[in-house]
Amino acid sequence: AKAALAELVKGRRVTPAYGGKRMDRYERKLAHLFRDDGLWVQAAMLRRGMARVYSFADNRALVRELQTIEAKARRAGKAIWGKPYYRVRTRQEVREDVGSFQLVMGRVREAAEVDGRIYLNFGKDWRTDFTVMIPPGHTQRFADAGMDPLGLEGRWVRVRGWIEDYNGPMIEATHPEQIEVTP
Repeated sequence: AKAALAELVKGRRVTPAYGGKRMDRYERKLAHLFRDDGLWVQAAMLRRGMARVYSFADNRALVRELQTIEAKARRAGKAIWGKPYYRVRTRQEVREDVGSFQLVMGRVREAAEVDGRIYLNFGKDWRTDFTVMIPPGHTQRFADAGMDPLGLEGRWVRVRGWIEDYNGPMIEATHPEQIEVTP
C-alpha cells in the first residue's frame, strides 16, 4: 500500500480537501487528497484494493462513495481483499478479532433500545454473541441520514469498526456510514 501511494503522489502536487474535522486525536490531518490532474487519491487506492474505508463521526464526507469503490475491489479480490486478515468476518468468527478494525457481515437478529443505547444483536445470546451498540447522543446522526437502526431487525448488514469485548464481541457505531444494509 505504501508503494502504491508513493506511485500515485510522488513528484505530484496534491491538494487536501476537508470534509469535517481536520485532525484526529493523534493530530493527523483528515483530508481527501486530489492530485494536480484531478485524481482522487483515496478512490485510486481503494480501486487498487490497497485500502479499506475508515470514517469518523465528525468527518463523513464522501464515505458512501468510497464504500462503493471499496466494494468493487473487495468483490474482485484485489490486493488486500485476497488476504485472510482483511476478509469480511461473520458474527461467529469475530471473537478472535478483539482489538482490531474489521468488517463484519450478518443478519440483525434483534434490535432494541435500552437506556438510550441502541443494540443490534446478531445471535441468540446478547451476552456472548456479536453486537453493534449505538451510544446515546449519536442516534440523531442515524435519523438525519434516514436510517432507523431499530428497523434493521431481520436485515443483513455489513458493519465496520473496532472490535471490543463487552458482553461478547462488539462494535460501537457512532455514525450511519459504519453500517451498510445489504441485499
